Amino acid sequence: MEDDKLVCQEYCVQSKIIEELKKDELSEEVITQLADVFKILGDPTRIKIIHTLAKQELCVCDISELLRMSQSAISHQLRKLREFKLVKYRREGRVVYYSLDDDHVLQLFSQGLEHVKEGK
Repeated sequence: MEDDKLVCQEYCVQSKIIEELKKDELSEEVITQLADVFKILGDPTRIKIIHTLAKQELCVCDISELLRMSQSAISHQLRKLREFKLVKYRREGRVVYYSLDDDHVLQLFSQGLEHVKEGK
């Protein structure tokens, strides 16, 4: 074991670089939050909703019709997306319109989509 450490010290990353990398470590809280965002995005229905909202703001009934799902099912998924600040809503009279929360959500989705399409 000690020999491995000596070999590593000789050939691997130098301690100065390690110290710099340690300064840039993510906290456990940030790691958990990021993992939770990716978990939320790991659902096909939520991906469909984000894809739809990337194009324009829509109400639940429109999303429901586009995705051929019940309004109840769409509302449930939108609630989860709202919880993680991936979508936001605004009320206009009795109608609630949903959109992506900000450009970061669109970038995250677009980058993931581009990555998947490049792999084919």
